[in-house]
Amino acid sequence: MYKLKVNGKEEFDLDPKTGTDWSIEHTGGDSYHIIKNSKSFNAEIVDFNKEEKLFKIKVNNNIYAIEVKDKMDLLLEKLGMSNQLTSKVNEIKAPMPGLVLEIKVQVGDELSKGDPVLILEAMKMENMIKAPGEGIVKSIEVKTGEAVEKNQVMIHLA
Repeated sequence: MYKLKVNGKEEFDLDPKTGTDWSIEHTGGDSYHIIKNSKSFNAEIVDFNKEEKLFKIKVNNNIYAIEVKDKMDLLLEKLGMSNQLTSKVNEIKAPMPGLVLEIKVQVGDELSKGDPVLILEAMKMENMIKAPGEGIVKSIEVKTGEAVEKNQVMIHLA
């Protein structure tokens, strides 16, 4: 059993075992053909955030944001434990050795999960380091042009 929320509003229950009024056929790549209530739809997965279980799907040229909750998510929500999945982050560490190219935040900035924090160059590639959770920038421990080691603390959050 899955609960789907479309564009943050409409909610639907989806049970693949009892879904007899619809069929889905994979047509290659990220494309699917769906038949529901004798109506035909072409669908394409535009984006998928596995961690947040959020899909962006184009159906007949309209894009929909779909949040998916499986039975474990629903059970945690029922037990009042769903908000425990987001953890408080106190530090942003370097995921790899590299060179700090640009710092995109200042002390006092409020961060939300996914906000760009800095650009780290590693192996001649620029990597956007994003906030892993919410917080306020307490201190910045690195400077532009500085080399960092893996797991080195770059930013402290309050």
